[in-house]
Amino acid sequence: MTLLPSTDLPTQDLPTTDLSDLHPQARVLAPVFTEYGGRPRFVGAAVTLRVQDHNPLVRAELETPGEGRVLVVDGGGSLNCALLGGMLGELGVSSGWAGVIVHGCVRDTAELRRLNLGVRALAPHPRKSGKQLQGERGVPVTFAGVTIQPGDMMYADEDGILVLPAISE
Repeated sequence: MTLLPSTDLPTQDLPTTDLSDLHPQARVLAPVFTEYGGRPRFVGAAVTLRVQDHNPLVRAELETPGEGRVLVVDGGGSLNCALLGGMLGELGVSSGWAGVIVHGCVRDTAELRRLNLGVRALAPHPRKSGKQLQGERGVPVTFAGVTIQPGDMMYADEDGILVLPAISE
């Protein structure tokens, strides 16, 4: 059976490989991320943050109702400290977030693996982040060769991370 490209097909349950075949224009993040959460497959609308070595905005966002969305954190690729750990991961689960993608580091990886939360990041790091409330929310972020707009649909599974534009109504 051959699948033809169609925007009418349900995408929630399709693997990224099939989505990529159906939507050749889809943006695919470079394969630089490692899986750290207990949910290897997750889908949701992007909520974007840009922060640098300080995570209070990450906490503040994870305290809001996630409604199955994906928090996309552009940490500038910093390898200086972790922007997400076990406590914030638990907060994300209890608030209903589907996943968190961090262009930076995470910590408490054993705890993150036990959570029903998708987590992708560049690397683990034992050091906690700074606590200054700085950064931007709801802005386009660019990393791993892709620009992600707030509201874009994020699809992550064992084969990678794919982005489709938000559907305008």
